[in-house]
Amino acid sequence: MSEIKQGLSKRLLARVLSVYFVLTLIVTVGQVFTEYLNAKSHIEDELQTLKNTFSTSLTRAIWELNTPQAKSIATGLMELPIVEGVQIRDENGNYIADLGLTSKQATESITKGIVKDHPGGTFGYSFPLIFEFSGRTSLVGDVTLYSSSTIIFGRIEVGIFFLIGNALIKTAFLVFLFINAFRNMLTKPLTELSQQISEFNVDDPESSKLDLSIDDDNELKLLQDSYNHLIDDLVSFQSKLAGTQAELQAANRRLDDQNISLEEEVAKKTATLSKIMLDLEQQKDELLINQRELRQENENRQFVEDELRKRNSELATSMETLQLAKDQLVESERMASLGGLVAGIAHDVNTPLGVSVTATSFLQERVVSLQHAFEDKTLTGSTMTAFLTDAQQTITLLTNNLNRASDLISSFKQVAVDQASEAEREINMRHYLGEIVHSLAPNFKKTQHTIEIHCPDNLIIHCAPGVIAQIFTNMIMNSLIHGFENKIKGTIKIDINSEEDNLIIDYQDDGQGLPEGTLGQHFDAFFTTRRGKGGSGLGTHIMYNLVTQTLKGEIQAFSKVHQGLRYKITIPL
Repeated sequence: MSEIKQGLSKRLLARVLSVYFVLTLIVTVGQVFTEYLNAKSHIEDELQTLKNTFSTSLTRAIWELNTPQAKSIATGLMELPIVEGVQIRDENGNYIADLGLTSKQATESITKGIVKDHPGGTFGYSFPLIFEFSGRTSLVGDVTLYSSSTIIFGRIEVGIFFLIGNALIKTAFLVFLFINAFRNMLTKPLTELSQQISEFNVDDPESSKLDLSIDDDNELKLLQDSYNHLIDDLVSFQSKLAGTQAELQAANRRLDDQNISLEEEVAKKTATLSKIMLDLEQQKDELLINQRELRQENENRQFVEDELRKRNSELATSMETLQLAKDQLVESERMASLGGLVAGIAHDVNTPLGVSVTATSFLQERVVSLQHAFEDKTLTGSTMTAFLTDAQQTITLLTNNLNRASDLISSFKQVAVDQASEAEREINMRHYLGEIVHSLAPNFKKTQHTIEIHCPDNLIIHCAPGVIAQIFTNMIMNSLIHGFENKIKGTIKIDINSEEDNLIIDYQDDGQGLPEGTLGQHFDAFFTTRRGKGGSGLGTHIMYNLVTQTLKGEIQAFSKVHQGLRYKITIPL
């Protein structure tokens, strides 16, 4: 057990130190690489600085074709510690000087300063030599200065040794701390724990409690307390077990006594059971009597169910009668609407007809007067001219009023016939809607309300026109009676379009609208906001049935108080 615990401690310590060694190695290598790059950058800067120092003298020497001087400058550059090689070329790419560690250059001329790495660990800085004369510039050649990684490592050698030494010292110190900490906090307590547990005494568990030399409240301390608590529970259970064994022995003795008492009790119970059997026979007879009573009660319930079925049948008949009465009311409402239309048209036709009768009487009197003058031979040219003028004006008046009466009767006739018939035909929607509005004109004659119609001129549909007339009549009269109540001037907008295979009707007025609480009941039968004022509550219900049942379409109502009422109707074409 001790060897296992020590092995666990060693493996844990080895893993921790391995991770630390890897991290230290990575960090050290990174620092060395950074030092290398910094040193290389400094050397490149120094090589670029040498350009400013020697470029002028080299340019003049090459311009003057002074090759010895150019070679002398190259030799001087080689004396510098950071320079490993020098290449000087003329404008044709021919080498004037090629000293030290150098690499083959490209044949084209260098036009700007560049830093470039070369094989063998060298790198160079190349720059052009430009001579200025009389404001003109000429490329006379180029120079490449070489340095190497050896010089870089020479500069950072001390820093590398310092970094490595620092890493080794820190690593050794941390290894010492880790080993000491693991020995004191893990290895020794685990060894002590395994030794005390191996000395466990089953006969005396109390003396086998753990007593580790641990000062901190860590997991081992918690393990010690849990183990000692387990020992206490074991001692308690042993004590309870001994008591339970004694109780079991006493219970066995009491069980023997109970067996004797039970035999006596069985004898008594047998006598009692015989008596109970007699009582059960008596109860059986009583149950038979109750069964007959229940059968009679079931027969009574069956009779009640038959009566209920008969009442349900009567109720269904009453519902059919009520539906028939409702249909009759709906038809009466349609006829009442048609009657109101007749009354309005009759009143409007009466006016042009009255004017026509008056004009006819006047014309007749003028003809009689002309006839008398002709018979008395008192007819003059001026009299004849006056008669012709009056006759022309009277005929024009007659024609206008009779045409007006004819238009009213024609519109009324078409709409009235359509409302009384469900025959289908093709209609021009815009033209037919104009006839409907024309037939309702008497209701708007004494008001300032206006109706705006937006419908394509060539929209032709095939349907029962009376249904369309009834729907628009109900909507317009609803707006006039309910929406424009106590309102001097109102506007009704009707937009009709066809979308795909549907006819879309958007009807909207700017009346007083409906509250949200009543909007949901708007299409219910007999629902009206003018109860006691002539409202039947069937107008919108008829309109809803015509749209949804007759035309197989959909109708929706939208409204807010004082913001008008809007209907959106979709009818499949």
